[in-house]
Amino acid sequence: MSSQQVHIIDHTTIPMSDGVRLAARIWLPEDAEDNPVPAILEYIPYRLRDGTFNRDNTTHPYFAAHGYAAVRVDIRGSGNSEGVLEDEYLEQELVDGEEIMYWLAQQTWCDGNVGIIGISWGGFNGLQLAARRPPQLKAVITICSTDDRYADDVHYMGGCLLGDQLSWASTMFAYNSLPPDPALVGDIWRDMWRERIDGSGLWLNKWLQHQYRDDYWKHGSICEDFSDVNVPVFAVSGWADGYTNAVFRLMEGLDVPRHGLVGPWSHLYPHMGEPGPAIGFLQECVRWWNQWLKGRETGIMDEPMLQVWMQDSMPPTTSYKHRRGRWVGEPSWPTDNVESLKLVLNGSRLQPEEDTNKRKEKKLTVQSPLTCGLFAGKWCSYAIGPDLAHDQREDDGGALTFDTRRLKEDLNLLGSPVLELELAADKPVAMIAVRLSDVAPDDKATRVTYGVLNLTHRDSHEHPEALEPGRRYRVRVPMNSMAQVFPRGHRLRLSVSTSYWPIAWPPPEPVRLTIYDRASRLVLPKRLADRSEDSQIGFGPPDGTPAEPLHQLKPSHHNWYMHRDLATDKSTLEVINDDGTVEIESLDLEKSKYSIEWYSSVADNFDSIRGETLWERGYKRNDWQVKTVTRTILTSDRYNFYIHANLDAYEGERRVFSRIWDYVVPRELV
Repeated sequence: MSSQQVHIIDHTTIPMSDGVRLAARIWLPEDAEDNPVPAILEYIPYRLRDGTFNRDNTTHPYFAAHGYAAVRVDIRGSGNSEGVLEDEYLEQELVDGEEIMYWLAQQTWCDGNVGIIGISWGGFNGLQLAARRPPQLKAVITICSTDDRYADDVHYMGGCLLGDQLSWASTMFAYNSLPPDPALVGDIWRDMWRERIDGSGLWLNKWLQHQYRDDYWKHGSICEDFSDVNVPVFAVSGWADGYTNAVFRLMEGLDVPRHGLVGPWSHLYPHMGEPGPAIGFLQECVRWWNQWLKGRETGIMDEPMLQVWMQDSMPPTTSYKHRRGRWVGEPSWPTDNVESLKLVLNGSRLQPEEDTNKRKEKKLTVQSPLTCGLFAGKWCSYAIGPDLAHDQREDDGGALTFDTRRLKEDLNLLGSPVLELELAADKPVAMIAVRLSDVAPDDKATRVTYGVLNLTHRDSHEHPEALEPGRRYRVRVPMNSMAQVFPRGHRLRLSVSTSYWPIAWPPPEPVRLTIYDRASRLVLPKRLADRSEDSQIGFGPPDGTPAEPLHQLKPSHHNWYMHRDLATDKSTLEVINDDGTVEIESLDLEKSKYSIEWYSSVADNFDSIRGETLWERGYKRNDWQVKTVTRTILTSDRYNFYIHANLDAYEGERRVFSRIWDYVVPRELV
């Protein structure tokens, strides 16, 4: 495919109807003024000037060189855009997005057609904007995003509060504390900075005010009505990412031309994908844009609707560079090439379904230690540390486990396993965590998928109901979607626990669950056969415009540490993400980013659960030097969550802003 020379507009602003101006960077084919082209928008809050600088320089010039106007815009109140960013996916953000598209279509270099691409936040608002049907928008590429903000995002999972909610809130607390760049906005930078840190608020408090699926979460969840989306959607994720389930739901729920892709990757663009193999994703994007923005037949819609990396068995480790496997595809989803394989619980065994009346029911009980889950890794891997699940034998000691016999032949699973349980709890609020592992002949257990459920949400995330202690309930616990080969000679293991900290915040008090095995079963999505099309699926090597080399002035350091204080019986998971200090030579700018997180508990004291984060962000150019320090602590007791946070901002050595936040939020069956 031939490429064109690219003209770059390093900084411009897009006016909104209320007078606020949003910062943008634009890459254009050199002849776009004479030969207008479609525009590709990426619209996120991560500071285009210095935050996503290198990623943008890899992706957007590539689109421009292939005949598109690539436009990167900072959301209101972020980067060098005016205004205040008060929360995720607000109505104002989406109104602004529609106005940006209108503005793009009016430019002399644009032919009136717009596509939107984004990973994570940009994947979210791409879907949300599509559901609003701006006439300029003709196609979407959404990566690592969700259609359901409550059921499948960083905040809650199965009605359980995720530990990542604290982590993510702290990330945005730090981002929102940062000033614009005086080199672009001029002398008003201090006023803009002060407006931000005064007005953005503490998002963790906002999110904890909504502990069940209310209108707050329904806003921006396109699963409320998939028919709102009337443009083609290309949905992408990875097995180490937190958003794989959405790809499957979008393929099933949308009624537009659609394409799904799931690789082995974490929360990254697939051309930068880790674990590998990374692929030539930008080439696939251009094929998608050519198909739907330029009306060229590229063949992309002749390929299987859903293409996934079927992962081979590998020993457990917290960081893979490469996942062995193969590409497989299904022409539609759901597919008749996947059937339910049902295994019943029988004592400590998983076995093929049988006449359960022929054996006596067994009552199995479990009350897990608070430390069960320390080896679970992160809810969403960002490939910046050893953040994948470790050998599950470390957590299985605090769980009920059920094993199959050794497999006599390979078993291929594709989709979402579901555990159907008959159980009782001895407390009104309880959670259950379930996970499926691949157990090798040497007994090492690699987690393949998992799920958690707040049992008060057993019937509804909108209207949770307390449990009646001792009463038997029938519940369904879905696990995350997966594609995995379980080899001949291996075993499948189901593990069930009553805690999974720090992935999920524990219930208010210790809980003992009783599981009735004869009425309980595991339903697995068995892929029946390989298709002839599987062997034809393939991708080119990763491509993109070479990014500017960055100079590492202070080394980076990323690691996870587990501390056990045997004198006090305190367990702490410490997560360090230190990017060090980096110089962007073309901007004459030094930037530093450091964060550390602690998740701790003491013995089985449920009031001891504590999450704490610390962020330091800084910039320096000649005499201009700024730094912000943000801290957040989340604790709880049986009745409330307690938030303590503080922000300090410095210009040079002088502290120019300081604030403390303290909130008490009642627990609502969480």
